[in-house]
Amino acid sequence: MSLFLNWNEENYEYVLTTPGYIALALILVAVLVVIALLKKDNRQSLSAGEMSFCAAAIALSTVTSFIKFSSLPYGGSITLFSMLFICLTGYVFGTRIGVMTGVAYGMVQLITGPYIYHPIQVILDYPAAFGALGLAGLFSRSKKGIIPGYLVGVLCRYACHVVSGYVFFASYAPEGTNPVIYTLGYNATYILPEMIATIVVISIPAVTDAISRIRLMFEQETAGMTQHNY
Repeated sequence: MSLFLNWNEENYEYVLTTPGYIALALILVAVLVVIALLKKDNRQSLSAGEMSFCAAAIALSTVTSFIKFSSLPYGGSITLFSMLFICLTGYVFGTRIGVMTGVAYGMVQLITGPYIYHPIQVILDYPAAFGALGLAGLFSRSKKGIIPGYLVGVLCRYACHVVSGYVFFASYAPEGTNPVIYTLGYNATYILPEMIATIVVISIPAVTDAISRIRLMFEQETAGMTQHNY
């Protein structure tokens, strides 16, 4: 027992106390402040429109994460494209902003649906895994980079969950099953179906065009503000 966590003997996990929830909320606020102060190009911080986009992405990801088509017993679910919005943030604004937005979203997930077994497990399954979605920003300079960016972000999130599953939850593997194979298969069960469905949707020309227009809009805004600063 501690100020922030209590051990649940029945479920073999830690349960957040009220101070624990308050601490997580303060960390989330701190992450949002960091996002707002991140430098973009030659400017000192994000514009109001860019910050609003990041906040909207976190909100949409959170809402759609509650729309579940399937849930697994030890965590993980197929949702209504909840990963796409964070990946889109990375694609539109770049890796740093995308990763930090993903970290903020991971903190929201930890607050709304915590599963706490070990500090490293929490880092891997929440801020690291969801922050990895922002790596879609590696393809932000490509006009057709949303699909490869999305793939990289989701697969990096998958890798975080696989490492966490192997290190901390290998005991859940059925007897005689290799823990590596078990955690690879378990996490693929919910990651891959949503990933495939999302790729199908963002491959639709109308959706691709809409994403391109959003990206172009913010590029033009950035160019205008940069010129104004000079």
